[in-house]
Amino acid sequence: QVQLVESGGGLVQAGGSLRLSCAASGRTFSGYAMGWFRQAPGKEREFVARISWSGGSTNYADSVKGRFTISRDNAKSTVYLQMNSLKPEDTAVYYCAATLKVTMNAHEYRYWGQGTQVTVSS
Repeated sequence: QVQLVESGGGLVQAGGSLRLSCAASGRTFSGYAMGWFRQAPGKEREFVARISWSGGSTNYADSVKGRFTISRDNAKSTVYLQMNSLKPEDTAVYYCAATLKVTMNAHEYRYWGQGTQVTVSS
């Protein structure tokens, strides 16, 4: 079992930045690839970014590429999402998730956090 707790969400103006954190506890964190997903009102949950267990491989959705950066600190059992140049369309609940697979498919992530709200005002 892996428990995930997100933090760092909030209200920010367009063009601003936020850094989300996801703290893990339970099973060995370093063995899991981690992903960030988001869900806006009335929309399906969508992939944002993922990072391999070692941190050596990352993937991003086209909509956030060049603006968001995913990273992890296995010593602290924490994964981060640095979000720059935020846009109103980035407004959503952001979730971190853990998987043993190399995947961007939400259905293949086994453990999920409770989510943190990000609101970007225009």
